[in-house]
Amino acid sequence: MAFGGFNDNKHTAPMSEINVTPMVDVMLVLLVIFIITAPLFTHAVKLDLPSAQSAPAPEKPETISLSINDQGTIFWENAVLDQKDLDARLAAAAQKNPQPELQLRADKSTRYEVIAQVMAAAQSNGLTKMGFVTDPKDAVQKK
Repeated sequence: MAFGGFNDNKHTAPMSEINVTPMVDVMLVLLVIFIITAPLFTHAVKLDLPSAQSAPAPEKPETISLSINDQGTIFWENAVLDQKDLDARLAAAAQKNPQPELQLRADKSTRYEVIAQVMAAAQSNGLTKMGFVTDPKDAVQKK
């Protein structure tokens, strides 16, 4: 018998050689499996993806601070302004592109008549963006 057997009395020492035949068989089987399955990994799915374009972010318009104290005096960016100059400045601001935002600050004891006149002047000169600015600190402290 070429491979040895149970009744092999010629060899009394234990066998010290490593049998690599099963390992080679397993490696060849794995190689064949990888050769067969490798083309499947390169298969691609065709997609028709949409193309997106983003518009540039619009620049923020400048703000104009218009303040009215309790005496009815009008301040344009902390500079005293009379009614005639107010109309001219509002008309010039309305022509800018993008149109600036008018922030109206009024003292709480200011007569509503003055505030209404300033709002009407802004609207008649073409300003469309107007906001009222309040001071939340005073409202919280007085409660």
